[in-house]
Amino acid sequence: MRLKNKSRNLTTIRCYPGRRCSFSVLLWSIVGCLVLLNLYCFIFEKDAPHGGAHLRINQHQHFRELEEVEEDNIQMPPPRKRSARAVKRKPKRPTTLIEEFLDEASQLRHVFFPGLRTAIDPCRSSGNDTYYYYPGRMWLDTEGNPIQAHGGGILHDQRTKMYYWYGEYKDGPTYHAHKKGAARVDVIGVGCYSSKDLWTWKNEGIVLAAEEHNETHDLYKLNVLERPKVIYNEKTGKYVMWMHIDDTNYTKALTGVAISDLPTGPFNYLYSKRPHGYESRDMTLFKDDDGVAYLVYSSEDNSELHIGPLNEEYMDVTQSMRRILVGQHREAPALFKHEGTYYMITSGCTGWAPNEALAHAAESIMGPWETIGNPCIGGNKVFRETTFFAQSTFVLPLPELHGSFIFMADRWNPADLKDSRYVWLPLRVSGPVDHPLEYNFGFPLWSRVSVYWHKRWRLPYRWQEIN
Repeated sequence: MRLKNKSRNLTTIRCYPGRRCSFSVLLWSIVGCLVLLNLYCFIFEKDAPHGGAHLRINQHQHFRELEEVEEDNIQMPPPRKRSARAVKRKPKRPTTLIEEFLDEASQLRHVFFPGLRTAIDPCRSSGNDTYYYYPGRMWLDTEGNPIQAHGGGILHDQRTKMYYWYGEYKDGPTYHAHKKGAARVDVIGVGCYSSKDLWTWKNEGIVLAAEEHNETHDLYKLNVLERPKVIYNEKTGKYVMWMHIDDTNYTKALTGVAISDLPTGPFNYLYSKRPHGYESRDMTLFKDDDGVAYLVYSSEDNSELHIGPLNEEYMDVTQSMRRILVGQHREAPALFKHEGTYYMITSGCTGWAPNEALAHAAESIMGPWETIGNPCIGGNKVFRETTFFAQSTFVLPLPELHGSFIFMADRWNPADLKDSRYVWLPLRVSGPVDHPLEYNFGFPLWSRVSVYWHKRWRLPYRWQEIN
């Protein structure tokens, strides 16, 4: 504050006409206000649900640990011996790590798909392993069987205070419908698992079953059912499931809809359609804070994504639709929201082979959407360029942990699809994006999305007890 009279005592500041107040009094007044503000915040957080105050005290140190980059290098096996004549006829080029991953006879098979001996078994885990996630390892339910919830998503049900994990139940033999056909398993149905802590999962059974005999039915066993997602409609009291429905050759490109009165089903299958009149393959659902739900799906031979709101019952799309990421050939969308900004992670289109994930951001869910870079951190270059040898399926918010999410992905095993694994990793939204963006004149309006590689990790201490 500029003082006109230089002879004034610099330790006093004019507060209002006719009076002066001591600088020390003003300073202590500010300190007192800050103390009262902190006391108010402490009381507010102490009364917050789910033990919010305790988590805010502990989560920062814990997530600093999770944000530390963890390197992971896989040593390539020595090349197989070949005869001198074979080498002379056609020199063999070096095998890539991705080729080793796809080769069911690879010497590295146990690295990508560890055996039952290392499985995550919540019912038999020791104290040192409790609540720890091991990405890529076999994960058992409370009955000791591998979890079958591939390409799935999670619903946190406010009524039951439980988490429900829905996904493709692939516990059948893998085969090829024809010589050039992709690996597949006959449709069995949608599996459902329940949990209070996101680590111990109880098998609730198949909540939407395949049709064994009616060849004209969408759910006939020789067709395709992929990427089921479930949301709850407060107005109707119904649990609504959307999924990708197709034939063996992926020529129908439909979305299917089913409903249930309970999160554990059974779900009643209603119908299928091409939303907005367009092809629909990999898809997901997103329910916004205002209760409006959106369908996001790959379309036009996977060259672009479409996004549009559902009707009030969540059982059909409305006429509104936007084409996004046009010409970018992205699939496996997984949407989430943080501090008013919408984020999405997608994969490239390479069949069962892993590829590089990309993160996208938008101020409005209907776009425009901008690509903000590869979110994967850690491992090594090949890990980052293959999304840790997995493909995105869902991003689960953790409201108690500000800016924190669980990135859910599938490590597909095309040689034995029922043995595909789950890659769950911590996801954080913080820090600047990697490069300038198009629509905001080079000044990022949002934060970086980061998925951190860890061979072993868990959520903050006491989180499981609070939930």
